[in-house]
Parts: sequence; C-alpha cells; structure tokens
Amino acid sequence: MAEERIAELKVEGMMCAACTSAIEKALQNLDGVSWVQVNLGGETATAKYDPSKLKLVDIEKAIRDLGYDVIDQQTVLKIGGMACAMCVGAIEAALRKLDGVVDVQVNLAAEKAYVTYNPGMVGLEDMKKAIIESGYQFIGVAGEETEEAAEKERELREKDLSDKKRRIIIGFAASILLMAMMYIPLHRIIPSGISTAVPNLMSLLMLVVSLPVFVYVSHPIFKAATRALRNRTLDMDVMYGMGIGVAYASSILGTFGIVLTPDFMFYETAVMLATFLTLGRYLEANAKGRTSEAIRKLVGLQPRQATVLRDGRQIEVAAVEVMVDDLVLVRPGEKVPADGLVVEGESYVDESMITGEPVPAFKAAGEKVVGGTMNKNGSLTFKATRVGKDTVLAGIIALVQEAQGSRPAMQRIADRIVAYFIPTILAIAAAAFVYWYFVAHNTLLFSLTALISVLVVACPCALGLASPTAITVGIGRGAELGILVKSGEALEAAEKLDVVAFDKTGTLTIGRPDVVDLFAWEMDERKLLRLAASAEKPSEHPLAEAVVRRAKEDGFDLLPAEQFEAFPGKGVVARIAGMSVAAGNRILFDEMDIAMPDGLLQKAIGYEEEGKTAMLVAVDGKASGVLAISDRLKDSSAYAVEELKKMNLEVVMITGDNPRSAARVAEKIGIQKTLSEVLPEEKAHEVRRLKEAGSRVGFVGDGINDAPALAEADVGIAIGSGTDVAIETGDIVLMKDDLLDAVAAIQLSRKVISRIKLNIFWAFAYNALLVPVAAGALYPLYGITFRPELAGLAMALSSVTVVTLSLLLKRYIPPATKKKAIRITGTGG
Repeated sequence: MAEERIAELKVEGMMCAACTSAIEKALQNLDGVSWVQVNLGGETATAKYDPSKLKLVDIEKAIRDLGYDVIDQQTVLKIGGMACAMCVGAIEAALRKLDGVVDVQVNLAAEKAYVTYNPGMVGLEDMKKAIIESGYQFIGVAGEETEEAAEKERELREKDLSDKKRRIIIGFAASILLMAMMYIPLHRIIPSGISTAVPNLMSLLMLVVSLPVFVYVSHPIFKAATRALRNRTLDMDVMYGMGIGVAYASSILGTFGIVLTPDFMFYETAVMLATFLTLGRYLEANAKGRTSEAIRKLVGLQPRQATVLRDGRQIEVAAVEVMVDDLVLVRPGEKVPADGLVVEGESYVDESMITGEPVPAFKAAGEKVVGGTMNKNGSLTFKATRVGKDTVLAGIIALVQEAQGSRPAMQRIADRIVAYFIPTILAIAAAAFVYWYFVAHNTLLFSLTALISVLVVACPCALGLASPTAITVGIGRGAELGILVKSGEALEAAEKLDVVAFDKTGTLTIGRPDVVDLFAWEMDERKLLRLAASAEKPSEHPLAEAVVRRAKEDGFDLLPAEQFEAFPGKGVVARIAGMSVAAGNRILFDEMDIAMPDGLLQKAIGYEEEGKTAMLVAVDGKASGVLAISDRLKDSSAYAVEELKKMNLEVVMITGDNPRSAARVAEKIGIQKTLSEVLPEEKAHEVRRLKEAGSRVGFVGDGINDAPALAEADVGIAIGSGTDVAIETGDIVLMKDDLLDAVAAIQLSRKVISRIKLNIFWAFAYNALLVPVAAGALYPLYGITFRPELAGLAMALSSVTVVTLSLLLKRYIPPATKKKAIRITGTGG
C-alpha cells in the first residue's frame, strides 16, 4: 500500500447537515478512502486516501455526482520545445500523473498548458519539474502577462528560430557539397597508388565531410527522440530519428563493407533529410509564433505607468500600483491605466482595441473609461474602480487565453487518431520493407529506401495543428473585432445553429423610454417640446426623463419650473415663463377640464395603438400637442435580422409585450415569429421548447437579466457595451452594443469551423496519398518511387500548409462587420 495522502477540497452548494452526511457517505464508499471529514461551516471536505487506488479526480467526481461543486484553481503554463501532437500527449500525461491535478488541456499552436488543480496538493513548482523532466521548457505562467514577459518570450522564440536557421544553412551547404562530390573524378585528381590502397576513398571522404554536419543538424531530433523513448512515448522525433538514423547508419556500414555494400550511400540523403526536417520545424515555429499575435497585442495594451493624484500632488507610479478609488490623470496621447469613472475633463478616447469600434468615444464627467484605451486630445481625471486583474482588459486576456486552450469535438477525434498514427506508420514502414525485399524480391537498397521514405513522409503534426491553430487565430481575431468567444465548443455550436432568438427590451431596443414622435396642435413643435421638458424637469419619472433628454439632444436650454406639482399616475403641472403647462395622460386632462380636439385625440389614440405612450401637453388650459414615448428600436436591429435571414437562420423575438405590440415591433424589423407575454423567468423555458422541437438555438440577450435563457441556449450571446459587459454570462460576449456583432460572431464561427474542417481534410489527404506512394504503391504500375529527401520536404510543407491556412483567418472580416462599417460611415452601397 502506498503512503496515504490527505486532500482538502473546497465544496460549494452544501446547505445543511444532510449535505455533509451525503458527501461523507459517498467518499467513504470509495475504495482507497480511509477517513473523511466534511465541514459545513468551512465548506470543506477532507479525505485521507491511498493514491495507488484512486486519484483526486475520482474523489471530486464522487462529490460532483451528488450535485455539489468542487472549487479548484486554474493556471495557464507557457511551454517551449513542443513539436507535434505527440508532445501534447506527453505533457498532458506528465501533468496528470501529479496527484492534485484535476484536468489538463495543452494547445500545441499556442504552446500553452491549461491546468485545473488543487493548490493544497500540488503547486507550480511540481508542474514546472514535471514539464522539465519530460524534456520540455517551462517558460512561465501566462496569467502573469507583462510587456517584459512577452519580450522575454519573443527573445526565446527568436533564439530558437536563429538556431534552427543556422542548422538549415549549414545542412544545405553540406548537402550541395556532398552531391557535388559524387561527380568528382577522383582517379584524375588523386594518385592511383592512393586510390588503390584505399578502395572506398570517396565514401570515406563523404563520411568525413558529412559526420560533423549530420551530428550538428540532427542533434535536436535525436535528443527529442531519446527524451520520448525515456518517457515511454512514440512521437514524430522517434520516427524521424529512425528514418535519418537508418539512412546514415546504412551509409557507414556500406562504407566499411559491414553487411552492406558501397552501393548504400545515403550520406547526402541523411544530411538533406535532417535539414528538411529542421526546415519544416523552422517554418512551423515561425508560423505558430504568429497565431497568438492577438493575445500579444492585448498584453501590449496594458500601460506601464500612471499619474496618480495624491495629497494634491501628481505622482508617477507603475500601472500595477494604482489602487481602487485613486484619482488618476490621463494626458493626451496616454493610455488609460485602469477602469474608472471620469470626474473631470473632456476628451475623445479610442476604444477600438477593446470594442472594435473605430470611432473614438467622447468622455466627460460621469462617463466610464476602460483600461488600455488611448486618450486622444484632452486631459481626463478619473476615479479608479477596477485595477490589475479585475479590469475589463485583464478579463478579456484571461478569457481569450482560456478559449484558445479549448478543444472542439473535431479536435478530440483527431487527437484519438493521432494516438494510433505512429504505431500504424511504423507498421506500414516495416511491411513495405518486408514486402519489397522478401516477397517481391527487390533489392535491399530499394527496400531500405521505401522504409526510410515512409518514416519521414508521414506527419501527424498536420493533424495535431489543424484545430488549435485555427481556434487560436479565430478566437484572437474575434477579440480584435470586439467578439469574445469563450471556447472552441462555442464556435462549433454557433456554426450549427438553426434558430436565433432575441430578447426584445435592451437587446432589439435601446432599453429606455424615448420620445419617438411629436405632434403639435396650433403651436410650434419646438416650443411645445421646450415647454413640456421644462415642466417635466423636476420629475424623476422615466417618461419625464425621456422628454428632458430629447429636449437637450435637440439643443434646448430648459426654463425654470415654478409651482411644480406632480400627480402620481397622471402627470405634472408647473408654471413656465408665466404660462401654466400640464403634461400627462387623459385622466389628468379630464380632472383639469381640458378639452381635447378630435384631431389631437385621434393622433394620441393612433400612437397608443402602435404600442407607444401618449403624453398630452396643455398650455394655459388649452390642449397643445402630444408626445409619443416608446422604447426605441436600435439602429442595428433590422440590419441584423436581414443578415441572419440571408444565412438561412430562423429569427424569433421573445418579449413580455402583448401580442399586438409585439407584432408591430417584429414587423418593423422583419421578424416573422414572436413569442409574446413571456415573463422574464419564462424565457429559458421558451428556449427549451425551441430546442425540444429539434432546433439548435442561439439566444441573444443583455447578459444580466437574461442569464437563465443564455445558459439554456445551445449558444448564449451576451450583448454588452465596454465596461458594462457581463463577461461571466453567455458563451459569446459582445463588447459593443451592436446587434450586427451577434451576426458577425456566427459568421466568424462558421468561418473558423470550416477552416478546421479544411485543415483536417488536407492533413488526412496528405497522409492518405503520400504514405502509400512512399511505400512504393505506384512502383509496379508506373515505376514511381519517392526519394527520402523529397519525402522529407513534403513532410515539412504539410504542417506549414495547415498553419498558413489558419493564419489566413487573421484577415477575415465577417460580412456583418463590413455592413456595420458601411452603416457607420455612410459610404458604399
């Protein structure tokens, strides 16, 4: 029996003694658990167990199966030295061996490991040690992103690329020299006595020239292969090491006549193979380095310095030292160092790096600012409300990093295939050799060449890179557009949607009452609005605020209100510039005996039939006009619905309005199906009904009140605006309050998933076509063989092709985003 360990777990959801009893009983029933104690007050469960019989993950599963949750920590580790999908498996296996590690996901393209763990049982040092002992580099923790850390990572990458470049140059130079030596007439240059005394002089010369170059160029390959074998794993380096090792060893045996003859000269082939393999790694590493540029751009947005006002003095501090409630001064051209609320000054702030919105936003007292945005032309003083890891920018960075580590179902299938790939290739290589030499009775040279070609042409790297590169680039591109996708699974689900359901209030509409129509009776409309707004100014009613806001937007200076009196549920009365002004409903007019002309009355009734609130206005006891107040539709609503219909998606509106009002709103923006009189708590039920009818449903809501419906949908799209965005809500979070971004999110999902499918197709097609050719399948009919050095080049190009296809996503602009730009600028068609 192994030495017992003690695990202390933080448990969420326990309510009473019955909960503690249920958890204790479940854990005691596990084979290997000898002692359990559950603390309701501390919300902890402590268990002593035998690690040879069960792991921490088994204990956590038993608790979760009861309906409770276990709170673990998560970290993102940056790893260097990964070359293929088998490296991913090796690192995941090494970390999972650590008792206390609950889950591991490694992203080959981003070169990161996403680890969920119990901090009481395993720490960062344990993970670092496991990674290093597996033969890989531990670069640091991604959550501690700074520009300095990013610069250090860049330097390490550049150093690795420079090293590979040197090996490639030397390898190609030696290969050319070795090929030239094959055509040098030695009998004319070297005295006959020497050539007679040393019969294989050319072979010996090629050995002398190639040996130091071969050792230098192939050293990283053999080192990685040795590491893999030491860890009892088969990866690409093992296969490549076998291929170039067999080629070079055969050449040495042929040179000295041991078993093989001098015909077996593969010196130039071995060196060229090692060079092509290194070239492939170089191109792949260079391309992979560009897949995470979006994250590096976001990290680069974080300002280094801040000017804080303390005790009446301006103090320069590091941005990380800004504290909540600090007053911070931002001058023109400086970055905003934290999230906050403007208390003084006016300026335009470029928020495009956070929201994707190209037009700078005007900021004045009371407006919110977001850390990492650029102040343009005026000085601002703001009060810090969120700093460090709590800022919107830090949340976006963490969310994007976590999303890039996720794996959609397609990638999990590819990963399972990769696990069987190398044993299959080794079997094909061995079978090719056996067939050609023992069955077809071909030459040993031909059979050995087929063996080497199969070993070096096969490439599971392309399969391993197909999904993570596209996910990494696609999610990064989304972040640049102000679309935060939380996982690869969300992308995959969004690509399959049939129905998009919209909440109405705050999503399709502005979410506040506004004056949308104005009708004056025997009075100038501008005068009517100014008098009504002046009378309503002292009121705190939302309808009064709508009238005042409209007047201010139209540039009116409001007049002081005297003898103001409010009548709850009816309206207000006040004296404005010596005139008696009443603003309210028909009940108020009836009580004040104000006569309503038929034309004005019909106008008011018409507004009410359209679902608007009619505010009647009278001046000096005479009916003077009516204001129609309604929750106004967003400018982007109709455009978004139109685009979704073009994508063959059914659009549904869910609202608490009565059927008549709902139908009018739906008609305005082109929605054909409405679910009306739905209470807020029933929205999730309506989404469930749509799913039960066989539809895959996306729900678009404001991210706060619509949380249950967002969670119930196959894809929840939470609409926010800058700092107000609820990052915890929804599978996709939109930084800008524009419905065309919801359409763009679905279009981006379709593009990324189609690119993953294309990548996987090419990866499969490449191996399915070239492995048989390398094994000699075309030789009997067409006499076609695959030289090992060409096989090495083809292998190098396969991974590069997949990564390049993914990198093209960096330039992708969703059609909805293009339409949004045209709508904002007013250009184009």
